[in-house]
Amino acid sequence: MSRIRIQAGGFSVDEEWSALRERLDASAGAVAAFVGLAREVRGDEDSCLELEHYPGMTERSVAAIVAEAERRWSLAAVTVIHRVGRLRPTDQIVLVLTASAHRSEALAACEFIIDRLKTDAIFWKRETAGGDTRWVEATDQDLERSKGWVGG
Repeated sequence: MSRIRIQAGGFSVDEEWSALRERLDASAGAVAAFVGLAREVRGDEDSCLELEHYPGMTERSVAAIVAEAERRWSLAAVTVIHRVGRLRPTDQIVLVLTASAHRSEALAACEFIIDRLKTDAIFWKRETAGGDTRWVEATDQDLERSKGWVGG
């Protein structure tokens, strides 16, 4: 049972936690959570991160990541919320909640989803700092982490 949202506005971790808990039955014994925040770029507290997406395509790419997690682990529920638009340092960007009977599955699935969101979800990211703007791609470290999930 998964919920995926791509949205410009913020989200409440408390509200999403409560909504996930309402979807669970007594077989769920663990919920893992990840909240990603926008950082300042190159030490510029006035910097920003802009995320663009292609409606429909982006949701399908995120749904494919979640579906793969659901194939790999026995998950009771998943929530993924990813923001788009202009974000300032400390703004929440992404929320991943995974629920399972056991913590090992919930934690592994949560880490898998966030690693794959960094490399496989269809978003275009642009950073602006100190008057300079540049497109952002997945780092070598992001790609290595994502490749580490192959075949597992």
